[in-house]
Amino acid sequence: MLASIARALEQRDQTFGHGDRVAALAEPVALEFGWDRERIRSLRRSAPLHDVGKVKLSPQILGKAGPLTLEEMAEVRSHPEAGAQLVLPLRRFHEALPYVLFHHERWDGGGYPAGLTGRRIPLEARILAIADAFDAMISPRPYRRALSHEHALAEVQEGAGTQFDPVAAEFFVEAWVDGWDTWQRAAIAS
Repeated sequence: MLASIARALEQRDQTFGHGDRVAALAEPVALEFGWDRERIRSLRRSAPLHDVGKVKLSPQILGKAGPLTLEEMAEVRSHPEAGAQLVLPLRRFHEALPYVLFHHERWDGGGYPAGLTGRRIPLEARILAIADAFDAMISPRPYRRALSHEHALAEVQEGAGTQFDPVAAEFFVEAWVDGWDTWQRAAIAS
């Protein structure tokens, strides 16, 4: 059910395949951290649900071409908690909670919704934050053009230690430079 909602949301805000691309981008980083098969399966099931709370946002905000007002930004920042409220009653999706609730936290504490810092942010969310940001940067949005892969990688490197977990950011860049498997490259190219 939540997966269907997430896919419908991607159609509504025209981010087709975002959740699957984020999962594909996050997986090599998780492998570098030594995750076992079950934890990787959990990542694959959970990552596509990370933005499910956006279902509660107005379509006008999701498709807005210009800058958001303070009120609109507050509404956008509510989506992790809204997503957690959707996931919490469904026991079989509890593994998705760290991805859903904390994927906008920042290493330096400047994120939301809780303002967590460093290792207080669940590792699942630290990994997903990089994959989510990278996919957002390389994808066109109503308010800006897509960045090149090289530019987005430079942004990840620049954000290491402030926006992103520095070790996870290093693993992400190394995995990209070393070349991921064909299926992963195909996932982000679509």
